Amino acid sequence: MDRQALALEMRDLRERVTGVTDTAVAAVDGLLIAADTAESIDPEGLAALAAAGLGLARRTAHAAGRGGLCRTVTYGSHGCAAVYAVGDTALMVVLGDEGMDVDALHRASRPTLRRIDSILTEEAPEGV
Repeated sequence: MDRQALALEMRDLRERVTGVTDTAVAAVDGLLIAADTAESIDPEGLAALAAAGLGLARRTAHAAGRGGLCRTVTYGSHGCAAVYAVGDTALMVVLGDEGMDVDALHRASRPTLRRIDSILTEEAPEGV
């Protein structure tokens, strides 16, 4: 897995969408893969919580007959947290301040998620 490529994708999303403050990629079991977060954020804890939330949302969507889950968004008094499914095995969490345009984030995240999925699923060359 190319961790530098993951870091570039997360940084690029933050730079393209106004209001994005932090990003992280994790496995669906909550294990942190990569993070681009402020020092005030615990990336491992964020990954674990995002995975738990994504799991509950996936089960809810399935139980309600709404198909596969794409994303969840949680709004707080100082911004929001969006969690996106990255294939079946990973997730990306994006934190934003009060000024983040969530619709712009959703549009910008689609190609980013495809590239992250590709990075995560590419096989390492033999002998590495």
